[in-house]
Amino acid sequence: MEIGLSTFVETTPDVETGEVISHAQRIREVVEEIVLADQVGLDVFGVGEHHREDFAASNPALILSAAAPQTKRIRLTSAVTVLSSADPVRVFQDFSTLDGISNGRAEIMAGRGSFIESFPLFGYELQDYNELFEEKLDLLLKIRESEKVTWKGNHRAAINNLGVYPRPVQDPLPVWIGSGGNSESVVRAGLLGLPLVLAIIGGRPVQFEPLVQLYKKAATHAGHDPAKHTVASHSHGFIAETTELAANKFFPSTQQVMNKLGRERGWGPYDRSSFDAARSFEGALYVGDSNTVAEKIIHLRKNVGITRFMLHVPVGTMPHDDVMKAIELLGTEVAPKVREEVAKWELEREEK
Repeated sequence: MEIGLSTFVETTPDVETGEVISHAQRIREVVEEIVLADQVGLDVFGVGEHHREDFAASNPALILSAAAPQTKRIRLTSAVTVLSSADPVRVFQDFSTLDGISNGRAEIMAGRGSFIESFPLFGYELQDYNELFEEKLDLLLKIRESEKVTWKGNHRAAINNLGVYPRPVQDPLPVWIGSGGNSESVVRAGLLGLPLVLAIIGGRPVQFEPLVQLYKKAATHAGHDPAKHTVASHSHGFIAETTELAANKFFPSTQQVMNKLGRERGWGPYDRSSFDAARSFEGALYVGDSNTVAEKIIHLRKNVGITRFMLHVPVGTMPHDDVMKAIELLGTEVAPKVREEVAKWELEREEK
């Protein structure tokens, strides 16, 4: 059972002061967070790609590369790479370079993204949303399969027997499919034999169990061994010494972000009752003390079937010291308990 973190490197106004941290400062803080995550024994750290003012990570591979020489074991991934509006050649080159710097610890999490700013920025039409992703994923997988590539599509210049360099340490370079719960994307990952990441950020996490089964069914149908393909989850959360403290620290910035997105997308207001309902045992927020968060992750493993859990923290702008403390608790208290309990449960299940 792998435990890790993800961040969007957000730079929203401070809830109390209204001050906005600079992109440069937040990027430096995230590098410190990655280094700490490695030191406390976490398995993976993901950085998400965005192209708007309130996010500082337009190039996750570059931020991860800054942390790579300062870390030893932790895997470094995008979360996600917006492949639909990216050039798969450059994506592969960036993460292959990261793989070299980290000596084989890079991963790509490919997705379509939940924001649309990158499409006009890079000259793509939203009407081609689905076709762009399918075509570019096809090219990315061809590049990782072969040093020399011949390929033709509708949205990028053709490639005729050209080499793509550098080549990664890992063969193949891991490529994950990120999904918000769309059955088509889940089936695609299974048919391609690629590991799957589910963004579980609302509702009841146990409701994602049928999607995991659908993924495994598709993988089996395509001749892949589903036991070899990891299913990960990505969920918002925060850890502190007590559950009350964690909730009180995490709510203000979460409310600010959710209400801003709500105004942009037509959602209703996000209040404390919505927040508290989501952090209940069956809810999608992993907020509380170490035992509370660990028990929820164990529950997710047993009832949904995920084998990697990524805690997304912070949501919005939170004090860097608070984020660092949450990372420390996740690595030193939550992860050991989850790994021990899951290992015991799996052994008992095998003996039956």
